[in-house]
Amino acid sequence: MATNLGFLRGCLHIILIWPAVGLFLSLVIWQITTSQINDQKQTLRKNGIAQVALLADTYAEQLSRPIEQIDQITLNLKYYWQLSGGTLRLDDQLRAGLYPVSSQLYVTIIDKNGDIVTTTLQRPKNSMATRDYFLSHKSNNTNQLLISKPSVGRGSGKFVVRFSRRLNTPDGSFDGIVMVSVEPAYFANTSADTTLGKRGFLSVRSKDGVLLAMRTGESIRAYPTIFRTPPVLKADNGIGVTAKEKFIDNQARVVAWRSVKNYPLVAVAGLSEEDLILPLQAIAREYHILALARILVVMIFVLIGIFFSSRLAWRKHQAMQAREAYGISSEGGTEGFFMFAAQRRRDGTVIDFLIADCNEYGATLYGRAKSEMLGRRLSSIYTSPSYFEQLLQTYVAAMDASFYEDDFPVPTESPLNMLWVHRKMMRSNAGLALTLRDISESKAHEQALLAMANSDALTALPNRHWLMDFLPFAINRARTSQTTLALLFVDLDDFKNVNDTMGHAAGDELLQAAAARLRSVIRPSDSVVRLGGDEFTIILENPENAVAVERVSERVISALKRPFLLGGRSSHVVCASIGISVFPKDGDDVETLLKHADIAMYAAKANGKASYQFFQPQLSQNLVVRLSNEQALRTAIDADEFVLYYQPRVDAASGELRSLEALIRWIHPIRGLIPPDEFIPMAEETGLIVKLGEMVIEKACAQLAKWQAANLPLVPVSINVSSPQFNQGNFEVLFASHMRRHGISPSMVEIELTESCMMGEDEAIFKQLGALKALGVKLLLDDFGTGYSSLSQLQRLDLDILKVDRAFTAKLGKGKEGEVFFMAIISMAHVLNMTVVAEGVETLEQLHILQELSCNEIQGFYVSRPLPSDDIAKLMRKRFLFPEAVGNVKKIG
Repeated sequence: MATNLGFLRGCLHIILIWPAVGLFLSLVIWQITTSQINDQKQTLRKNGIAQVALLADTYAEQLSRPIEQIDQITLNLKYYWQLSGGTLRLDDQLRAGLYPVSSQLYVTIIDKNGDIVTTTLQRPKNSMATRDYFLSHKSNNTNQLLISKPSVGRGSGKFVVRFSRRLNTPDGSFDGIVMVSVEPAYFANTSADTTLGKRGFLSVRSKDGVLLAMRTGESIRAYPTIFRTPPVLKADNGIGVTAKEKFIDNQARVVAWRSVKNYPLVAVAGLSEEDLILPLQAIAREYHILALARILVVMIFVLIGIFFSSRLAWRKHQAMQAREAYGISSEGGTEGFFMFAAQRRRDGTVIDFLIADCNEYGATLYGRAKSEMLGRRLSSIYTSPSYFEQLLQTYVAAMDASFYEDDFPVPTESPLNMLWVHRKMMRSNAGLALTLRDISESKAHEQALLAMANSDALTALPNRHWLMDFLPFAINRARTSQTTLALLFVDLDDFKNVNDTMGHAAGDELLQAAAARLRSVIRPSDSVVRLGGDEFTIILENPENAVAVERVSERVISALKRPFLLGGRSSHVVCASIGISVFPKDGDDVETLLKHADIAMYAAKANGKASYQFFQPQLSQNLVVRLSNEQALRTAIDADEFVLYYQPRVDAASGELRSLEALIRWIHPIRGLIPPDEFIPMAEETGLIVKLGEMVIEKACAQLAKWQAANLPLVPVSINVSSPQFNQGNFEVLFASHMRRHGISPSMVEIELTESCMMGEDEAIFKQLGALKALGVKLLLDDFGTGYSSLSQLQRLDLDILKVDRAFTAKLGKGKEGEVFFMAIISMAHVLNMTVVAEGVETLEQLHILQELSCNEIQGFYVSRPLPSDDIAKLMRKRFLFPEAVGNVKKIG
C-alpha cells in the first residue's frame, strides 16, 4: 500500500491545502454571516430610531389640532362673555350644538369670586376660589392659555387636564376665568397602538416633565406611568436611547420628544429596544441556515479537490516517468510541452510526427484537450498542407541540429491561438521535445515601445529617430535599384510668431493641422517626418524626375498657404520654405543629404519664403555668409554699434511737431551705416530682436533725458516694440525701470505695436496693455491694414493712436478707391476716439487729400527723413515743419 501511494508524497502538501482552504473558507463564511447579522441589528436599530422620531413628530402634529380647538374655545368664550356683559350661559350654547358632543371635554366659566357662573357639567357648582389655576390668573394679568397639572375634577369626579384663560372687566381688572377641562383620553392616539408594540408608549407632557396623558403597549398598560421619575427634557426636540433603570419595567427604550407648536407641551414617544430588534431572531436563523449550506458546499468542493488532486498527482507521476525517459522536464506553468515521435518512411525520411505526450497547457494552445492530442499525427492538426511542409522542415532541421530556438510570428494557417510564439526544440532518443511559450503580449509591448520611440507624440508622424533608421535602408534600396531619392526639408515660415502671440497650445494645433496637410499631398509610398519644432522632412522614393519633385513642393506650399483656423476662431496663414537634396547627385549618405537639404532650405527662406530651392554647391557658401552675418549682428549688439535716428510726426493741418519715431541704425565699423531692412529680419529669426528692442528703449530714454537737460521743447518719442518682446511677459516693468532711471515722464514715451502683437489670447493682451496704460504712456497701432485687426478688436484694445500703413497713403491721388479706403479708416478711428497718423506721406497732393479727409497727423519724407539726434534739436526749436508754401495755401483755403 505504501508503495502504491508513494506518488502522493511529492504532492501531499497540495492535497492538504484543500482541507485547510475549506476550513478557512468556512471561518470566513461564518464571520461574514455574523457580520451580516450585526449589520441587520444595526439597521433595525436605525430604523427603530427613525420610527420613534416619526411617531413623536406625528403625535406632536396631531396634538396641536385639539389643543388649538381648546384654545379657540377659551378665546371665543372670553370674547362673548365680555360682549354679553357677563350674561353668557353655556347651557344655551350646548343645546345649540356649539361644543363637541363628548363626555371627555367640559367647559366652565368662573367669576372673580371663584364661583361657577355657568358650565356644561350636570353637577353642583362648587367654589374654585382656592384652586391654583384660579389664583394664578387672579394674580397675573395675562392673556396666555394656562395648562394645569392633571387632577380629579370636583364637578366631574374624573381625572382631567384644565386649560384656562383670564377674564377681564372693561377697565382691565380681574373678572374671573374661562376653563376647558379635558380627560387624558381626549389626547389618545389609538391609531398608534399597532406601532407601539408590547412595551411602547406615547405621552404628552408639560415642559417640566409632568405627565398629562399617555398611551401604552399591552404589556405595560397596568402601570400608571412608565418613567420612575419625570424625565428632564432639556431641549425642545430630541432623541436617544434611555437606560432601563429609568423605566419601571426595566426595559431600555429609544425615546424621542417633539414640542407641540405654540404650546408648552411635549409629545414623547418610546419603543422598547427589545421590540425593535425582535425580527432579528428570524433573520439570524435564516442567515445561519444559509451559512451552513454554504459551508456544506465548500466541504463538497474540498472533497472533490482532494480527489482530483490525488488523480492529478498520479498522472503527473506517470508523465514524469515518461519525461525522465525523454530527458526533459515540462513543468513550467507558462509553457506548452510536447513529445513527438518521428514517423519515417523505409528510407528513414521523416514524413510526420506522432504526439506521444503533452501537457494540458500545450493542448490548450491548440484549442483542444490533452486527451484529444495524445496519439494524433501532427499533420492531422494542421489543415494547410503547404504550411505543414514548412513546419516539418523546421522540426527535421531541429532534430538534425539537436537543438533549435526562435521567436516566431504565428501565421493565420496555424491553429495556435496566439500572435507570437517562442519555440524551443531538443532532440531526444525517442524523437523531438518541443516547448511553446506565448510571447504575444511581450512582443506587443516591444512593438508599442518601438512605435513610441519612432513617432512624434504631437503629430503622430515618424520622428528623427525613425528617419535616421529608415533613411540608410531607403538609400541602399535606391542604390541597389539604381533609382533616385529626394529629400525635402520643410520649414514653416513665421511659426515662431504663432507661438509668441497665440501661445503654445495654438502652435501645437497648427503643427497637427500642418502634418495632416503634408500627408495629404504625397503618395502612400512616400514618408513625412517631423524633425522637431516647425521642421519637417519628406522622403520621395524613386520620383520620376525633378519636375515630379517640384510638383510635390508646390503642392506642399499651396496646402500650407490655406488659412489655419486656430482655437476655433483665429485664422492664421503659414508659408513653407523647402530645401531639396537628391540622391545620388547631392550626396550618397544620410548626413550629407540632410545637410544639403537644410542649406537649400535656408536659401529658399532668403529668396522670400513660401518657395522651394534645389541644392546647389554655391549655396554652401551662401550659408557661410549668412552665419557670418548672424555672428556679426551678435557682436554688434555686444559692442553697441547701433544708434537711433528720429523721424518727425506732425499735425496734418499746421505742420506742428507732435512726436518723433525712434528708428534703429547699425553703424558697422567697415560697411558703415546699414539700413534696418538688412538686419531686422535676421534679428527676428534668431531671437536677437528682444535684445535689440531693449537697446532701443534704453537709448531713447537716455536721449530724452539729454534733450530735457538742454531745456529743449520736448515732444514724445515713440518706440517700436516687436511681437516677441511684447509677449515675453512683464514688459511694462522694463519700460518703467528705464524711464525711472533717466527721470523721464511717461507722457514723453509712446509705444508702437504691430498688429501681430494683438494675435494672442485676449486676456493676456488686455492685461499687458492695461499694465502699459497704467504707466501713463500712449499706445499706437503701427502699420494698420497689413494684419488681421478688426473693428471689434480695436474697440476692446483701447489704443490711443492708429498709424495707417504707407501702402494706403501711396494710393492717394491715384483714384477714388484709395481715398474711400482711407476715409473709412479715419472715420472708424475717430468713432473710437483714436488719433489717425498717415505714414509714408511724400507729396504735397497726398497732404492736401489727407487734410480734406480730416487726418490728424502725418509722417513721411515730405516732412523729413529720419535724422540723427543732433539734427532733431533744430526741429524742436523750429516747431512748425511744413514748407512755407504749404502754410500759405492753408491760410488762403
